Amino acid sequence: MSLSFDVIAETAAGGRRAQLHLPHRTVQTPVFMPVGTAGSVKAVPQNVLEELGAEIILGNTYHLYLRPGHEAIARMGGLHKFISWPRAMLTDSGGFQVFSLAKLRKVTDDGVKFRSHLDGSSHFFSPEHSMDVQIALGADIAMAFDECTEYPAERRRAEESLRLTMAWAERSLTHHRENRHKTPWFDANTGRRQNLFGIVQGGMYTDLRKQCAERLVAMDFDGYAIGGLSVGEPRELTLEMIQEVLPLLPKDKPRYVMGVGYPDEIEQYAKLGVDMMDCVLPTRAARHALLFTSEGRVNIKNKQYAEDQGPVDPNCDCPVCQRYTRAYLRHLMQAGEPLAATLNSIHNLAYYLNIMKRVRAGMEAGSAAETV
Repeated sequence: MSLSFDVIAETAAGGRRAQLHLPHRTVQTPVFMPVGTAGSVKAVPQNVLEELGAEIILGNTYHLYLRPGHEAIARMGGLHKFISWPRAMLTDSGGFQVFSLAKLRKVTDDGVKFRSHLDGSSHFFSPEHSMDVQIALGADIAMAFDECTEYPAERRRAEESLRLTMAWAERSLTHHRENRHKTPWFDANTGRRQNLFGIVQGGMYTDLRKQCAERLVAMDFDGYAIGGLSVGEPRELTLEMIQEVLPLLPKDKPRYVMGVGYPDEIEQYAKLGVDMMDCVLPTRAARHALLFTSEGRVNIKNKQYAEDQGPVDPNCDCPVCQRYTRAYLRHLMQAGEPLAATLNSIHNLAYYLNIMKRVRAGMEAGSAAETV
C-alpha cells in the first residue's frame, strides 16, 4: 500500500473529514503537521509528540542533506529509523530553503547551485538530485522540486518561475518513478512505496496558478500541494490563492497547503477543504515566549505573569497546562533555562493539534446531523 484517501464526511463549505492511509500510519485529516527541520521537532522528544497525538511530521531535505547527509541516513535504515519515529513523515523538496538563500544561489534550467549556510561550500540541487535525497531519507511522502516565487513579483518573473516549476515537476516525477524502489523500506510485493506530491506555484496570479494546477493534475501525482504562500503577501491574498486552486485539485487525493499559519488560519483553511498543513510557527513562537491560548496570545515573559499561579490556558488539557503555572514558565524564560523552549513548544503544538481535532469532530458531527 502506498497511499489511499477515504473521505468520511464533507461540509457545505467544502471541508473534508478523511483518512489518509500511508505506509507508516493512517493519518486523520484535516491534519496539522509539526515541522522537524533537522530530524527533530525542535525541543520536543518523539515520545511526547506521540502523546500529543501527532501522526505525521516533516523533515527538511536541505538541512538533512547538509547534515548528517542523506547517504548516511540511508545506511542507517532511513529517516524513520534514524530518528526513532514510527509514524508517518513528509519531506519537503529543498526548494523553499534554496529559495531563501537568495544571495547564495544561482538558478538555471538544470537546477540550483548554492552555497551552504553552514560553511559556504558549493552544492547543486536538480530535480533528480532532490528525488535521490528524498528517496534515501525514505519519508512516506516526498515533494517535487519546485521554484518558489517571492512576493512581490512581476508577472514576467512569476511566469519564468512557473516554467521552471513545471519542467522540474515532470523531471521529478519521471526520476522518482524510476528510482523509488531504492527507498529503504520499499516492498514490491505489498506495493508499499514512497509517494510524490506536486506543488502548485504561480505567484499571486490566479491564471498562472490555474495553469499550473491543471498541468500537474494531468501528470497524476499521488497528491497536490499549494506552495509559494506565506512569503510576505497579505493574508487576504493567501486566502484568495487557496480558494482559487482548491477546486482545481482532485477530490479523491490529499490537498496540502505548505507553510501556514496562525491558529485561526489553519482552522479557516481546513474548513475550506485543505487536508494537510504545516508551519514552524508553534515551536518558533514558543522559543520566543509567545504562547497561543483560547483567550488569545500570551507573551509569557511579561511581568504580569511573575506570580500568576494559573495555567497558560485554563481550557487546555495539555501536559504543560495540567502541571505548570504561568509564573514558572515565565521564570524559565527569564532564567534562560532550556526547559522553557520544551514546555512552551509542547503547549503550542498541543494547541494546534487540538484545533484540528476539534475541526474533525465538528465535521463528523455536522455530517451526522445532516443525515438525521
